[in-house]
Amino acid sequence: MVAETRAWVVRGGSKGESDQLFLAKNLVGIGFDTFGDLTSVTSRDAMKALAVKALPEAKEASAYNYAAQAWAFRGRIEVGDLVVVPLKNSPHVAIGRIAGDYEYAPDGLGKVHHTRTVEWLRTDIPRTVIGKDLLYSIGAFSTVVQVQRNDAAYRLGVLAASDDAEDPGERSGAVPKPVAASAAADDADLEDAATESGFDIDAYVSDRITARIRERFDGHRLSQLVGAILEAEGFVVQVSPPGADGGVDILAGRGLFGMDAPRVVVQVKSEPKAVSDTVVSQLHGAVARNAADQGLLVAMGGVTKPAERELVGQKFRVAVWDADRLQRAIFENYESLPADVKADLPLRRAWVLAE
Repeated sequence: MVAETRAWVVRGGSKGESDQLFLAKNLVGIGFDTFGDLTSVTSRDAMKALAVKALPEAKEASAYNYAAQAWAFRGRIEVGDLVVVPLKNSPHVAIGRIAGDYEYAPDGLGKVHHTRTVEWLRTDIPRTVIGKDLLYSIGAFSTVVQVQRNDAAYRLGVLAASDDAEDPGERSGAVPKPVAASAAADDADLEDAATESGFDIDAYVSDRITARIRERFDGHRLSQLVGAILEAEGFVVQVSPPGADGGVDILAGRGLFGMDAPRVVVQVKSEPKAVSDTVVSQLHGAVARNAADQGLLVAMGGVTKPAERELVGQKFRVAVWDADRLQRAIFENYESLPADVKADLPLRRAWVLAE
């Protein structure tokens, strides 16, 4: 039975600049350098007063939103709570368990000045195994957020408990635990902070597109989609029929007959979980049997760490497309894709100011 605890998101910066520090040093942290040592701050009201002093140029409401996050990190997160870090530059999410009380780092660890030690449970959970509603819940741009809706803590606990776990979804009849009035006020402040900060739009859009691909291009249809992309790239493509394929879903090559280099063997895995080193070994064998030059593994959930080790030294021999890399290939070739693909995956280009 997975223990039900509270769950929190702590972000490693808007660009993920502290993500690897978190994982390497077994901690999570926040910047808030003008706040100083928070050890003696023992209430939400005291944190609000400190925030007003620490952020003299900020409007009171904005200062209070920073205070809500600082107080959550200093005074509300408890040892044993789950902590989630959406890894900004990776298609993965890390989940750990808070292992220590608040500590102040006066000299800073990069941009981090306030820390909590963490026991990492899993650091490579593919976003593809997480439900859309839960991805949205962990998508707030606030540095610190409590994740409560849709039975989130239970679901995150399940995901953290096993290397091959998938999001079980919200349990039927699950209701949030009642909270004291003071905690409810803290929750409201933190919710306001999350609302002001907004959401990670890039991740949200990417997750929506991935969900659509999984819905409309599951199983053999994903092979057909990859084949269409390779044709748009100028390859002559042969997509294997549904069923046993001996580890070869697509054969692709250049030239009139598709026999010129580079000749590529493609294996396509539509399941949301990361695929194992066994799949990588099978692809190596298929490349050799077919006298191909290169292999391409399309795996929506990416590959496991043993599979990553199997791929070391194979950079010019085997390529891997996870869900994010597949999206890039779609964007680069979208105008040349068949009409039926566009009908199932309707996209339009949007240019926005990068700020």
